Amino acid sequence: MAKEPKSEDKSIDAALRPGKWADYIGQEPIKANLAILIKAAKARAETLEHLLFYGPPGLGKTTLAHVVANEMASSIKITSGPAIERVGDLASLLTNLSAGDILFIDEIHRLNRAVEEILYPALESRVIDIIIGKGPGARSIQLELPAFTLIAATTRASMMSSPLRSRFSGGTFRLDYYDEPELRKIMQRSAKILKIALENDAAEIIANRSRATPRIANRLLKRARDYAQVHDSPKITLEVAKKTLDLLGIDSRGLEETDRKLLSAIIEKFRGGPVGIQTMAAVTSEEQATIEEIYEPYLLRIGFIERTPRGRMVTRSALEHLGKKLPQTELL
Repeated sequence: MAKEPKSEDKSIDAALRPGKWADYIGQEPIKANLAILIKAAKARAETLEHLLFYGPPGLGKTTLAHVVANEMASSIKITSGPAIERVGDLASLLTNLSAGDILFIDEIHRLNRAVEEILYPALESRVIDIIIGKGPGARSIQLELPAFTLIAATTRASMMSSPLRSRFSGGTFRLDYYDEPELRKIMQRSAKILKIALENDAAEIIANRSRATPRIANRLLKRARDYAQVHDSPKITLEVAKKTLDLLGIDSRGLEETDRKLLSAIIEKFRGGPVGIQTMAAVTSEEQATIEEIYEPYLLRIGFIERTPRGRMVTRSALEHLGKKLPQTELL
């Protein structure tokens, strides 16, 4: 059987990921707090307390976990909430940790409740209780765990139970969107790793259309590098950046085709709203969770939609951007 080819994109993404504080750009208040927690824990020769990072996708939650692990000189084991299907899966992960290890659980809001219940004593007392057998002959075995740190990440903190959120004694930190100067710095660093020159005005236009998100900025940078290479350009110029963005269908506000489809559906089918999220998902053939986690946060942030008790509505800004009109009485 032929070997599966190595994923170049995956290796590139790993190379672009910062590994130390000096390379991690943005999120300064969080970095300041974490630096104190790490320095204090190292001074006491203790493990770091449990941490929770939350916020929209692509802002660097996983990267931040890697940086923390590097700063603590700890090994990091990575998994996700959906991957831990049974209590035994969690028990296997925890019992294979060594003292000082960091366990990173992405999408922790998707842990099932039975697994979550087992996690509580593991976080508080470093023990897990396993039930052996069923019925009258069942017995409980308590396993001691080494000192470890759980770092969890989620895009939907509101879907986590209160008991689980309260277990993160080290702190709960919300990652915020990035501003344009931060994104430009990130892309200049990434361009050096990708070994291609990036002109300042090209970095500016890509940053403006990156939805204030580093992951998107790096993705667009890689596509601009592809365009430059195919068209024999030694660097990413403003013209290369513009043509790349045009090919990808990304407009001046960073909207993609799906964003425009969502807005147009509200305008054309529901006269600007209000419309419920389930109806939006059905009309656009997009999953409700995808709309809520991927598209809606940015549209809310730039003021193109608004949540009301009756549903979502488009705003005047969205109408002007798309060149569409509604009766004056229906505008916000």
